[in-house]
Amino acid sequence: MATSIKPRIVKDYDKLPLDVQGQIKLTYPAGFAGSLITYINAKGKVVSALPYETDDYYYLVRMTLEEANNIVENDDDFGDDGILRDDFALQEFEGHDDVDDDINDIPDDMPEEEEDDDDV
Repeated sequence: MATSIKPRIVKDYDKLPLDVQGQIKLTYPAGFAGSLITYINAKGKVVSALPYETDDYYYLVRMTLEEANNIVENDDDFGDDGILRDDFALQEFEGHDDVDDDINDIPDDMPEEEEDDDDV
């Protein structure tokens, strides 16, 4: 049985397509801060990120603990208690499939992890 390795996408939360942001909210309805992981990037720096996996991709969404808290605090989809609102509707995000544009730009010889050019 052949195993397929999912491409890894490393990106900032605000640069993700809205439909992916919506799916992440559903995956982490109690906020992101408690689910952050740390890893060493290609430049040897320790980076914190939120892991998120789809059928086709494995995302590491770069964010610090402070950024994770600020995203939830400033997002109207989360209530004052930091929990995703019950009336959150993912259908408003459907139809936005921008991630494919990013994937088409990945060269075939790219290592497992793709990094944005932004500072990490």
